Amino acid sequence: MGRAAEMTGTTPGFLRALGEHRLITPLRSDGGHRRYSRYQLRIAMRARDLVDQGTPIEAACRIVVLEDQLEEALRLNEQLRRSRHGQEPPSDT
Repeated sequence: MGRAAEMTGTTPGFLRALGEHRLITPLRSDGGHRRYSRYQLRIAMRARDLVDQGTPIEAACRIVVLEDQLEEALRLNEQLRRSRHGQEPPSDT
């Protein structure tokens, strides 16, 4: 956890708080140490940026979740557009 906190510019307590707010749930090693993925570290850094700007941690966690959901929805929309490329849209008549 100390290494993850160092990499994200946060504290172990901040990372624990993100876990308590269910933003990130790290895996555990056999020895019980928290293991964070690169994605989780990126999410933690985004939350830290929001908190540094004065956003309460609860709101920061919600914002990060919503941003992630929006990014996924946009990605799926783009995939659908590409799969329909070349097909004529249905007529409204």
